Amino acid sequence: MQILSHFSSKASLSLLPLPRLSLSTALYFRRRPSKFQFCPSKHFQFPRLPLLVCNLSSGTSQQVPMDSPPSEATLSVDSLTHDLQNQKLTSDGHDQMNNKSENNGVNNTHAVRLKLEDLNWDNSFVRELPGDPRTDTIPREVLHACYTKVSPSAEVENPQLVAWSESVSKLLELDPEEFGRPDFPLLFSGASPLVGSLPYAQCYGGHQFGMWAGQLGDGRAITLGEVLNSKSERWELQLKGAGKTPYSRFADGLAVLRSSIREFLCSEAMHNLGIPTTRALCLVTTGKLVTRDMFYDGNPKEEPGAIVCRVSPSFLRFGSYQIHASREKEDLAIVRTLADYAIRHHFPHIENMSRSESLSFNTGNEEHSIVDLTSNKYAAWAVEVAERTASLVAKWQGVGFTHGVLNTDNMSILGLTIDYGPFGFLDAFDPSYTPNTTDLPGRRYCFANQPDIGLWNIAQFTRTLSAAQLIDDKEANYAMERYGTRFMDDYQAIMTKKLGLPKYIKQLISKLLNNMAVDKVDYTNFFRLLSNIKADPSIPEEELLNPLKAVLLDIGQERKEAWISWVKIYIEELAASGIPDEERKASMNAVNPKYILRNYLCQSAIDAAEQGDFGEVQRVLNVMERPYDEQPGMEKYARLPPAWAYRPGVCMLSCSS
Repeated sequence: MQILSHFSSKASLSLLPLPRLSLSTALYFRRRPSKFQFCPSKHFQFPRLPLLVCNLSSGTSQQVPMDSPPSEATLSVDSLTHDLQNQKLTSDGHDQMNNKSENNGVNNTHAVRLKLEDLNWDNSFVRELPGDPRTDTIPREVLHACYTKVSPSAEVENPQLVAWSESVSKLLELDPEEFGRPDFPLLFSGASPLVGSLPYAQCYGGHQFGMWAGQLGDGRAITLGEVLNSKSERWELQLKGAGKTPYSRFADGLAVLRSSIREFLCSEAMHNLGIPTTRALCLVTTGKLVTRDMFYDGNPKEEPGAIVCRVSPSFLRFGSYQIHASREKEDLAIVRTLADYAIRHHFPHIENMSRSESLSFNTGNEEHSIVDLTSNKYAAWAVEVAERTASLVAKWQGVGFTHGVLNTDNMSILGLTIDYGPFGFLDAFDPSYTPNTTDLPGRRYCFANQPDIGLWNIAQFTRTLSAAQLIDDKEANYAMERYGTRFMDDYQAIMTKKLGLPKYIKQLISKLLNNMAVDKVDYTNFFRLLSNIKADPSIPEEELLNPLKAVLLDIGQERKEAWISWVKIYIEELAASGIPDEERKASMNAVNPKYILRNYLCQSAIDAAEQGDFGEVQRVLNVMERPYDEQPGMEKYARLPPAWAYRPGVCMLSCSS
């Protein structure tokens, strides 16, 4: 299963041992027998996404090229989602999380400012879905339930507020003065209950590293409830590290300051990069120590404990549905109930779409290959989940983000980046990069594999809906086909904008990425500097690389000639476009960030915070709020990683947190 293997500078790059994907005119997703299966058999066939950009293979496999026009049976990039949303009544979760950064998703005119006691709690998840009759935290299998009511139980001693997000407080319409309350750290460490909240832990399962893991669930995250703001936007508040739940298994239900700072900062950094994500309201220390074996090497140590308040329209995952389908029998009905809940609250445009609005698509050459999305809301929902996921992964690839743990329990049905563990942004461009030490043996979740993994996870999601008889094979096939089409459309558009070109040029981008991989060029800084190249074919050859000299380090004459050759072709394309240099520079800088949350920046903030200095956390947050701006005086946050950043625990991390 290979989508981005073209990124590799070495044809021998080993990719994940997953079922092969193939994308052709008609896609078939075979499910025989219909009984729910957790691991596909060896002969199991998936749609294969065509290679993006630079294919190093000389093979002759028939694939749809990236620069091919869409077939008559396919849709344009946004047409399906637009059709599904044309009768939309309220904003859904994806729109809520993807509002423009400049106003943080809130109209600040006559902004409402609430006290914590005035928050409008709704708690629809608990009210409308089946729950666990027990409320104890004894580790156990929780059957026939979507959640267990459980209260935060983490021990605290003089908890302190480390940092908070002003933009998230605006989403909740929370008065900034509330963060200065003496009892604020107690409330958001879970030591004191918030008036109106109804805490619970969610039950879900998932595939971890490709293997079915059974019941997982919120082992240390406790949802306080859902808050409705004045625009009827729904925001779920969740405390991560708040104590044991029935899903904790043999763990302590706690979190350390190290991982909590990383999640807090990255949640906000990703939002400001324009990437759909869960958010983070605040971060507090517990004042207690937590024992962690950071490298799983038998050398545990005590670390400061912390709790981050995560915010999202919903924390429903693919695994939220998988767990009930896996148990079959009466639990299959819960899949439908949970799907109805998600559509009702987070995809209302699907619930209200009209049968008179034609949304029928031909998925093959036979008459019975017609898929009518208006006749089955679950099929329309599956397609939208697939498209949102594809669009999200395309944005990750564009900015060089590697999630690190793309298990199905870490996949949001809203198409949001969720669960920040051992993540990492690319420094030197390396398609095989994985920030997760646990992933090192097979690099299943490396940067280049993320698009394929997204499709594999969508396959597990559609399999779940099929097991519950919500969609049929053709509808499942179509959802996966739409994943491939949407990913290609979005990825092409992103890379075209990053180069400041009016159209996608496959060979040009292919050669560029190969050059970057060979010379280990810094991904972020290269694209930022690329905007300085002038569309002037008369520039002397010896001056062509001057705008890029800060990132083309220690290259020999042969590699220098390769880069000169590429820049010449690039300049020819720029000149042919007719776009003025300054106009192009401005548009490129608007999509190529100067600042990303490199792991060493997180570590600097962590080191200071563990000594009681929270100032660097706030400074990093402030810089990451404006990643596309120059921010004079903040240049040090755009520097390449120092030598110490390559030590274990900084450039690569484990799941221990």
